[in-house]
Amino acid sequence: MTTLHHMLRTYIDEGWAPGAVALVDLHGRTETAAVGCLDADGTAPMSPDAIFRIASLTKPVMAAAVMTLVEDGTLALDSPVAAWLPELDRPTVVRTPAAPLDDVVPATRPIVVHDLLTSRAGYGFPSDFSLPQVQALFTVQKDGRDPRNLPDPDTWVAELARLPLLHQPGEAWLYGTCSDLQGVLVSRASGRPLPEFLAERILEPLGMTDTAFEVPTAKRHRFTTAYRPDGTGGLEVTDTPDGAWSRLPAFPSGGGGLAATAADWLAFARMLLAGGTAPDGRRVLSTESVRRMTTDHLTPGQRENGALFLEGQGWGYGGSVDIEATAPWAVPGRYGWVGGTGTTAHLVPATGTVAILLTQRAMENPTSTALMRDFWRYAAEAS
Repeated sequence: MTTLHHMLRTYIDEGWAPGAVALVDLHGRTETAAVGCLDADGTAPMSPDAIFRIASLTKPVMAAAVMTLVEDGTLALDSPVAAWLPELDRPTVVRTPAAPLDDVVPATRPIVVHDLLTSRAGYGFPSDFSLPQVQALFTVQKDGRDPRNLPDPDTWVAELARLPLLHQPGEAWLYGTCSDLQGVLVSRASGRPLPEFLAERILEPLGMTDTAFEVPTAKRHRFTTAYRPDGTGGLEVTDTPDGAWSRLPAFPSGGGGLAATAADWLAFARMLLAGGTAPDGRRVLSTESVRRMTTDHLTPGQRENGALFLEGQGWGYGGSVDIEATAPWAVPGRYGWVGGTGTTAHLVPATGTVAILLTQRAMENPTSTALMRDFWRYAAEAS
Protein backbone atom coordinates (compact mmCIF):
# COMPACT_ATOMS: atom_id res chain seq x y z
CA MET A 1 0.00 0.00 0.00
CA THR A 2 1.34 3.44 -0.94
CA THR A 3 1.93 5.71 2.03
CA LEU A 4 1.81 9.48 2.08
CA HIS A 5 5.57 9.54 2.63
CA HIS A 6 6.17 7.33 -0.42
CA MET A 7 3.89 9.43 -2.61
CA LEU A 8 5.78 12.62 -1.71
CA ARG A 9 9.16 10.93 -1.97
CA THR A 10 8.47 10.06 -5.62
CA TYR A 11 8.34 13.76 -6.49
CA ILE A 12 11.13 14.96 -4.21
CA ASP A 13 13.56 12.28 -5.39
CA GLU A 14 12.99 13.46 -8.97
CA GLY A 15 14.00 16.99 -7.98
CA TRP A 16 10.53 18.48 -8.39
CA ALA A 17 11.08 20.42 -5.16
CA PRO A 18 13.62 20.29 -2.32
CA GLY A 19 10.99 19.12 0.15
CA ALA A 20 7.37 18.99 1.22
CA VAL A 21 5.12 18.47 4.21
CA ALA A 22 1.71 16.88 3.90
CA LEU A 23 -0.94 15.60 6.25
CA VAL A 24 -4.28 13.86 6.02
CA ASP A 25 -6.46 14.06 9.11
CA LEU A 26 -9.64 12.10 9.74
CA HIS A 27 -11.41 12.83 13.02
CA GLY A 28 -8.12 13.43 14.80
CA ARG A 29 -6.25 10.49 13.29
CA THR A 30 -3.44 12.18 11.40
CA GLU A 31 -0.97 10.82 8.87
CA THR A 32 1.88 13.28 8.41
CA ALA A 33 4.85 13.12 6.05
CA ALA A 34 7.87 15.43 5.94
CA VAL A 35 10.16 14.66 3.01
CA GLY A 36 13.35 16.20 1.65
CA CYS A 37 15.08 19.31 2.95
CA LEU A 38 14.34 22.91 3.87
CA ASP A 39 16.40 24.08 0.90
CA ALA A 40 18.05 22.74 -2.23
CA ASP A 41 21.46 22.77 -0.53
CA GLY A 42 20.26 20.21 1.99
CA THR A 43 21.29 22.30 4.98
CA ALA A 44 18.56 20.79 7.19
CA PRO A 45 16.00 18.00 6.78
CA MET A 46 12.36 18.88 6.30
CA SER A 47 10.40 18.59 9.53
CA PRO A 48 6.64 18.41 10.19
CA ASP A 49 6.78 21.83 11.88
CA ALA A 50 8.52 23.53 8.96
CA ILE A 51 7.18 26.99 8.15
CA PHE A 52 6.06 27.77 4.59
CA ARG A 53 4.77 30.83 2.76
CA ILE A 54 1.19 29.66 2.36
CA ALA A 55 0.15 32.34 -0.18
CA SER A 56 -3.58 32.12 -0.95
CA LEU A 57 -4.26 29.71 1.91
CA THR A 58 -4.37 33.06 3.73
CA LYS A 59 -7.72 33.82 2.06
CA PRO A 60 -9.96 31.53 4.16
CA VAL A 61 -8.32 32.82 7.35
CA MET A 62 -8.94 36.39 6.18
CA ALA A 63 -12.60 35.69 5.47
CA ALA A 64 -12.98 34.25 8.96
CA ALA A 65 -11.60 37.49 10.40
CA VAL A 66 -14.19 39.49 8.44
CA MET A 67 -16.93 37.29 9.83
CA THR A 68 -15.88 37.98 13.42
CA LEU A 69 -16.61 41.65 12.76
CA VAL A 70 -19.96 40.74 11.20
CA GLU A 71 -20.81 38.79 14.34
CA ASP A 72 -19.72 41.73 16.51
CA GLY A 73 -22.11 43.97 14.61
CA THR A 74 -19.26 46.19 13.43
CA LEU A 75 -19.95 45.10 9.85
CA ALA A 76 -23.06 43.77 8.12
CA LEU A 77 -23.00 41.67 4.99
CA ASP A 78 -25.12 44.25 3.18
CA SER A 79 -23.13 47.24 4.47
CA PRO A 80 -21.58 49.42 1.74
CA VAL A 81 -17.82 49.17 2.19
CA ALA A 82 -17.39 52.86 1.41
CA ALA A 83 -18.12 53.58 5.08
CA TRP A 84 -14.62 52.20 5.79
CA LEU A 85 -13.12 52.31 2.30
CA PRO A 86 -14.26 55.77 1.12
CA GLU A 87 -11.93 55.49 -1.86
CA LEU A 88 -14.45 53.00 -3.29
CA ASP A 89 -17.45 55.29 -2.98
CA ARG A 90 -19.30 55.69 -6.30
CA PRO A 91 -16.96 53.62 -8.50
CA THR A 92 -17.18 53.55 -12.26
CA VAL A 93 -17.28 50.42 -14.42
CA VAL A 94 -15.91 49.87 -17.92
CA ARG A 95 -18.83 49.81 -20.37
CA THR A 96 -17.90 46.28 -21.49
CA PRO A 97 -15.06 44.05 -20.25
CA ALA A 98 -13.11 44.76 -23.45
CA ALA A 99 -13.66 48.52 -23.33
CA PRO A 100 -10.78 50.98 -22.82
CA LEU A 101 -10.30 52.45 -19.35
CA ASP A 102 -11.91 55.77 -20.26
CA ASP A 103 -15.14 54.21 -21.57
CA VAL A 104 -17.01 53.89 -18.28
CA VAL A 105 -20.47 53.99 -16.72
CA PRO A 106 -21.45 54.53 -13.08
CA ALA A 107 -21.80 51.53 -10.80
CA THR A 108 -25.45 50.58 -10.44
CA ARG A 109 -25.14 50.00 -6.70
CA PRO A 110 -22.52 50.28 -3.94
CA ILE A 111 -19.97 47.56 -3.23
CA VAL A 112 -21.05 45.75 -0.05
CA VAL A 113 -19.22 43.47 2.39
CA HIS A 114 -20.78 40.35 0.88
CA ASP A 115 -19.32 41.34 -2.50
CA LEU A 116 -15.81 41.34 -1.03
CA LEU A 117 -16.33 38.00 0.71
CA THR A 118 -17.55 36.32 -2.48
CA SER A 119 -14.96 38.02 -4.74
CA ARG A 120 -17.70 39.77 -6.70
CA ALA A 121 -16.89 43.42 -6.01
CA GLY A 122 -15.81 44.08 -9.61
CA TYR A 123 -12.06 44.08 -8.96
CA GLY A 124 -9.90 41.02 -9.62
CA PHE A 125 -8.68 38.73 -12.35
CA PRO A 126 -10.89 36.99 -14.94
CA SER A 127 -9.80 34.19 -17.23
CA ASP A 128 -8.81 36.71 -19.95
CA PHE A 129 -5.72 38.67 -18.90
CA SER A 130 -5.58 40.67 -22.15
CA LEU A 131 -8.47 43.02 -21.27
CA PRO A 132 -7.39 46.67 -20.87
CA GLN A 133 -8.72 46.95 -17.31
CA VAL A 134 -6.94 43.73 -16.30
CA GLN A 135 -3.66 44.92 -17.78
CA ALA A 136 -4.02 48.07 -15.68
CA LEU A 137 -4.88 46.02 -12.60
CA PHE A 138 -1.57 44.16 -12.91
CA THR A 139 0.22 47.43 -12.14
CA VAL A 140 -1.63 47.66 -8.79
CA GLN A 141 -2.41 44.06 -7.82
CA LYS A 142 1.16 42.80 -8.13
CA ASP A 143 2.35 39.26 -7.39
CA GLY A 144 1.42 38.74 -3.75
CA ARG A 145 3.97 35.98 -3.30
CA ASP A 146 6.47 38.72 -2.45
CA PRO A 147 5.06 41.06 0.23
CA ARG A 148 7.55 43.74 -0.76
CA ASN A 149 5.62 44.28 -4.00
CA LEU A 150 2.86 46.33 -2.36
CA PRO A 151 2.89 49.78 -0.72
CA ASP A 152 1.11 50.64 2.51
CA PRO A 153 -2.64 49.86 2.53
CA ASP A 154 -3.80 53.47 2.13
CA THR A 155 -1.60 53.99 -0.91
CA TRP A 156 -2.66 50.66 -2.40
CA VAL A 157 -6.39 51.32 -2.04
CA ALA A 158 -5.96 54.79 -3.53
CA GLU A 159 -4.15 53.32 -6.54
CA LEU A 160 -6.81 50.65 -6.96
CA ALA A 161 -9.63 53.18 -6.74
CA ARG A 162 -8.24 55.05 -9.75
CA LEU A 163 -9.19 52.05 -11.89
CA PRO A 164 -12.74 51.38 -13.02
CA LEU A 165 -14.34 48.10 -12.08
CA LEU A 166 -14.30 45.33 -14.68
CA HIS A 167 -17.89 44.33 -13.88
CA GLN A 168 -20.77 45.79 -11.91
CA PRO A 169 -20.74 44.91 -8.18
CA GLY A 170 -22.17 41.43 -7.62
CA GLU A 171 -22.13 40.57 -11.32
CA ALA A 172 -18.97 38.46 -11.80
CA TRP A 173 -16.51 36.38 -9.79
CA LEU A 174 -12.98 37.78 -10.14
CA TYR A 175 -9.93 36.37 -8.44
CA GLY A 176 -7.62 37.81 -5.84
CA THR A 177 -8.15 41.50 -5.19
CA CYS A 178 -11.14 41.20 -2.88
CA SER A 179 -9.17 39.28 -0.23
CA ASP A 180 -6.63 42.08 0.02
CA LEU A 181 -9.51 44.55 0.28
CA GLN A 182 -10.90 42.42 3.12
CA GLY A 183 -7.65 42.88 4.99
CA VAL A 184 -7.81 46.66 4.70
CA LEU A 185 -11.49 46.60 5.64
CA VAL A 186 -10.81 44.59 8.81
CA SER A 187 -8.04 46.95 9.88
CA ARG A 188 -10.05 50.11 9.30
CA ALA A 189 -13.31 48.78 10.75
CA SER A 190 -11.61 47.45 13.88
CA GLY A 191 -9.26 50.42 14.21
CA ARG A 192 -6.32 48.08 14.66
CA PRO A 193 -3.42 46.76 12.55
CA LEU A 194 -4.46 43.65 10.65
CA PRO A 195 -1.71 41.38 12.13
CA GLU A 196 -2.77 42.34 15.66
CA PHE A 197 -6.49 41.79 15.03
CA LEU A 198 -5.96 38.52 13.20
CA ALA A 199 -3.77 37.17 16.00
CA GLU A 200 -6.27 38.04 18.71
CA ARG A 201 -9.46 36.83 17.02
CA ILE A 202 -8.31 33.83 14.98
CA LEU A 203 -4.71 32.71 15.49
CA GLU A 204 -4.29 32.80 19.26
CA PRO A 205 -7.63 31.14 20.14
CA LEU A 206 -6.75 28.28 17.78
CA GLY A 207 -3.16 27.90 18.94
CA MET A 208 -1.83 28.86 15.50
CA THR A 209 1.44 29.98 17.07
CA ASP A 210 3.55 29.78 13.90
CA THR A 211 1.16 31.70 11.63
CA ALA A 212 2.01 35.36 10.98
CA PHE A 213 2.96 37.95 8.38
CA GLU A 214 6.60 37.71 9.49
CA VAL A 215 8.89 34.94 10.75
CA PRO A 216 11.01 35.95 13.78
CA THR A 217 14.67 35.08 14.02
CA ALA A 218 14.06 32.36 16.60
CA LYS A 219 11.91 30.42 14.12
CA ARG A 220 13.87 30.84 10.91
CA HIS A 221 15.72 27.55 11.35
CA ARG A 222 12.32 26.00 10.49
CA PHE A 223 11.53 28.39 7.62
CA THR A 224 11.85 26.97 4.12
CA THR A 225 13.58 28.58 1.15
CA ALA A 226 11.18 29.37 -1.71
CA TYR A 227 11.75 28.46 -5.36
CA ARG A 228 10.21 28.71 -8.81
CA PRO A 229 10.94 26.78 -12.02
CA ASP A 230 13.79 28.38 -13.93
CA GLY A 231 12.54 27.36 -17.37
CA THR A 232 15.32 24.84 -17.99
CA GLY A 233 14.14 22.05 -15.73
CA GLY A 234 15.74 23.43 -12.58
CA LEU A 235 14.72 25.73 -9.76
CA GLU A 236 15.75 29.24 -8.82
CA VAL A 237 15.49 30.87 -5.41
CA THR A 238 12.76 33.47 -4.92
CA ASP A 239 13.13 34.03 -1.17
CA THR A 240 15.27 32.89 1.75
CA PRO A 241 14.51 32.56 5.47
CA ASP A 242 16.14 35.95 6.11
CA GLY A 243 14.38 37.60 3.16
CA ALA A 244 10.92 39.08 2.65
CA TRP A 245 9.31 37.55 5.76
CA SER A 246 12.07 38.67 8.14
CA ARG A 247 10.14 41.85 8.98
CA LEU A 248 6.53 42.96 8.99
CA PRO A 249 5.63 44.22 5.48
CA ALA A 250 4.14 47.62 4.75
CA PHE A 251 1.10 45.79 3.38
CA PRO A 252 0.03 42.71 5.39
CA SER A 253 -1.75 40.92 2.56
CA GLY A 254 -5.11 39.36 3.37
CA GLY A 255 -4.88 37.65 0.01
CA GLY A 256 -1.61 35.82 0.49
CA GLY A 257 0.74 37.22 3.13
CA LEU A 258 0.83 34.57 5.84
CA ALA A 259 3.53 32.05 6.66
CA ALA A 260 2.36 28.98 8.58
CA THR A 261 2.83 25.31 9.37
CA ALA A 262 0.64 22.40 8.33
CA ALA A 263 -0.39 21.89 11.97
CA ASP A 264 -1.58 25.49 12.25
CA TRP A 265 -3.81 25.28 9.17
CA LEU A 266 -5.11 21.95 10.50
CA ALA A 267 -6.22 23.77 13.67
CA PHE A 268 -8.10 26.28 11.51
CA ALA A 269 -9.73 23.51 9.48
CA ARG A 270 -10.77 21.60 12.58
CA MET A 271 -12.43 24.75 13.90
CA LEU A 272 -14.51 24.98 10.73
CA LEU A 273 -15.41 21.29 10.94
CA ALA A 274 -16.46 21.84 14.57
CA GLY A 275 -18.88 24.57 13.52
CA GLY A 276 -16.66 27.42 14.68
CA THR A 277 -15.47 26.07 18.04
CA ALA A 278 -11.84 25.95 19.20
CA PRO A 279 -10.44 22.83 20.92
CA ASP A 280 -10.82 24.43 24.37
CA GLY A 281 -14.50 25.09 23.72
CA ARG A 282 -14.16 28.79 22.91
CA ARG A 283 -16.29 29.92 20.01
CA VAL A 284 -14.24 31.56 17.26
CA LEU A 285 -17.08 31.76 14.72
CA SER A 286 -20.78 31.09 14.82
CA THR A 287 -22.19 28.04 13.09
CA GLU A 288 -23.94 30.37 10.66
CA SER A 289 -20.66 32.11 9.77
CA VAL A 290 -19.03 28.75 9.06
CA ARG A 291 -22.01 27.74 6.94
CA ARG A 292 -21.71 30.91 4.89
CA MET A 293 -17.95 30.49 4.47
CA THR A 294 -18.28 26.94 3.19
CA THR A 295 -21.36 27.39 0.95
CA ASP A 296 -21.12 28.18 -2.76
CA HIS A 297 -22.51 31.65 -3.53
CA LEU A 298 -21.95 31.73 -7.31
CA THR A 299 -24.28 31.32 -10.25
CA PRO A 300 -23.45 28.76 -12.95
CA GLY A 301 -22.42 31.61 -15.25
CA GLN A 302 -20.07 33.07 -12.67
CA ARG A 303 -18.43 29.69 -12.13
CA GLU A 304 -18.02 29.27 -15.87
CA ASN A 305 -16.46 32.71 -16.32
CA GLY A 306 -13.95 31.94 -13.55
CA ALA A 307 -13.03 28.55 -14.98
CA LEU A 308 -9.31 29.35 -15.27
CA PHE A 309 -9.09 29.47 -11.48
CA LEU A 310 -12.13 27.52 -10.29
CA GLU A 311 -12.02 24.48 -12.60
CA GLY A 312 -15.77 24.02 -12.17
CA GLN A 313 -15.88 24.70 -8.46
CA GLY A 314 -17.97 27.29 -6.69
CA TRP A 315 -16.80 29.88 -4.19
CA GLY A 316 -17.72 30.43 -0.57
CA TYR A 317 -16.03 33.08 1.55
CA GLY A 318 -12.28 32.94 1.00
CA GLY A 319 -12.18 29.52 -0.63
CA SER A 320 -13.62 27.24 -3.28
CA VAL A 321 -16.49 24.83 -2.72
CA ASP A 322 -16.85 21.63 -4.73
CA ILE A 323 -20.34 21.30 -6.14
CA GLU A 324 -20.04 18.17 -8.31
CA ALA A 325 -18.14 14.88 -8.03
CA THR A 326 -16.04 15.59 -11.12
CA ALA A 327 -12.90 13.87 -9.75
CA PRO A 328 -12.18 11.25 -7.07
CA TRP A 329 -11.38 14.00 -4.58
CA ALA A 330 -14.20 16.37 -5.58
CA VAL A 331 -16.76 15.72 -2.85
CA PRO A 332 -19.67 18.19 -2.91
CA GLY A 333 -19.13 20.60 -0.03
CA ARG A 334 -15.34 20.20 0.04
CA TYR A 335 -13.90 23.61 0.97
CA GLY A 336 -10.41 25.07 0.69
CA TRP A 337 -7.99 26.53 -1.77
CA VAL A 338 -4.52 26.46 -3.29
CA GLY A 339 -1.61 28.87 -2.95
CA GLY A 340 0.68 30.09 -5.69
CA THR A 341 3.75 29.14 -3.65
CA GLY A 342 2.80 25.47 -4.06
CA THR A 343 0.37 24.92 -1.20
CA THR A 344 -3.08 23.42 -0.87
CA ALA A 345 -5.51 22.82 1.98
CA HIS A 346 -9.05 21.46 2.00
CA LEU A 347 -11.61 20.09 4.42
CA VAL A 348 -14.55 17.82 3.68
CA PRO A 349 -17.48 18.33 6.07
CA ALA A 350 -19.21 15.15 4.88
CA THR A 351 -16.31 12.93 5.98
CA GLY A 352 -14.46 15.11 8.50
CA THR A 353 -11.29 14.89 6.41
CA VAL A 354 -8.60 17.58 6.25
CA ALA A 355 -5.86 17.42 3.60
CA ILE A 356 -2.93 19.85 3.61
CA LEU A 357 0.10 19.94 1.30
CA LEU A 358 2.90 22.49 1.63
CA THR A 359 5.77 22.68 -0.88
CA GLN A 360 8.46 25.22 -1.78
CA ARG A 361 7.88 25.16 -5.54
CA ALA A 362 5.80 28.04 -6.88
CA MET A 363 3.00 27.32 -9.32
CA GLU A 364 3.59 28.48 -12.89
CA ASN A 365 -0.09 29.15 -13.62
CA PRO A 366 -3.50 28.73 -11.91
CA THR A 367 -3.78 25.06 -12.96
CA SER A 368 -3.26 22.66 -10.05
CA THR A 369 0.00 20.71 -10.25
CA ALA A 370 0.30 16.96 -10.75
CA LEU A 371 1.53 16.58 -7.18
CA MET A 372 -1.53 18.41 -5.86
CA ARG A 373 -3.83 16.11 -7.79
CA ASP A 374 -1.99 12.98 -6.68
CA PHE A 375 -2.16 14.22 -3.10
CA TRP A 376 -5.88 14.94 -3.35
CA ARG A 377 -6.44 11.47 -4.78
CA TYR A 378 -4.46 9.95 -1.93
CA ALA A 379 -6.47 11.90 0.65
CA ALA A 380 -9.75 10.85 -0.93
CA GLU A 381 -8.75 7.18 -0.89
CA ALA A 382 -7.52 7.45 2.70
CA SER A 383 -10.89 8.70 3.85
